[in-house]
Amino acid sequence: MTDQVPTTAMVLAAGLGKRMRPLTDTQPKPMLQLNGKPLIGHVMDRLVAAGVTRTVVNLHYLGYFIRDYLATEDRLEVIFSEEGVLLETGGGIKNALPLLGSEPFFVMNSDVFWLDGYEDTLVRLAREWKDDQMDGLLLLHSTVEGHGYDGKGDFVADPAGGLRRRPESEVTPWLFAGVQILHPRIFDSAEDGVYSLNVLFDKALKSDRLFGVVHDGEWFHIGTPEGLDEAEVFINEPFAGIKKRFT
Repeated sequence: MTDQVPTTAMVLAAGLGKRMRPLTDTQPKPMLQLNGKPLIGHVMDRLVAAGVTRTVVNLHYLGYFIRDYLATEDRLEVIFSEEGVLLETGGGIKNALPLLGSEPFFVMNSDVFWLDGYEDTLVRLAREWKDDQMDGLLLLHSTVEGHGYDGKGDFVADPAGGLRRRPESEVTPWLFAGVQILHPRIFDSAEDGVYSLNVLFDKALKSDRLFGVVHDGEWFHIGTPEGLDEAEVFINEPFAGIKKRFT
């Protein structure tokens, strides 16, 4: 374990946001508003709170909206990785790898939103990182308790946090929450091009170097306009005591 929190992050913001249409017809999904702030603004708040000082943001679809919004972000250094062709999650990070350095770094979806449990979620994730054992450490959440989520989950975890994939047609306890720590070595031998992070997850699973930590707070799947509405209602519920936990 380590108490050292990564100071560099990659924020994935290049997607097309197809399931969010028509909201994303004229703006990228990371710029959709939640509680009066773009989704990517909430991500930046989380990174700053955890002590991240440098973040790489990949851009593709309507990326100038994101670039303009983050132009005034002065709490941490923001570097943009432009994608002329959408490279997906794995290819996008591989393309930006020269900007990310040689140490473990956070990777976050730009539309992810959660409420912390008993401590800062990113700090807790960093504490569980074991560099000699891991190439990737994923934040997991309960499949049946994710707000706005109706899928079958992604992983089964053993008591030490080791992961295996969901068997076909089964429901598994844990979903991948869109937040993780990766070591650059997970990209060793990975080619440039268009591919999902799942390709690298499968590689790490085969060598028993992909692990998970279960989130102990609330987590919201903002994959559709209805999911965005549900998150908005939840965090503004006047009797839930959520507002004082929300920043």
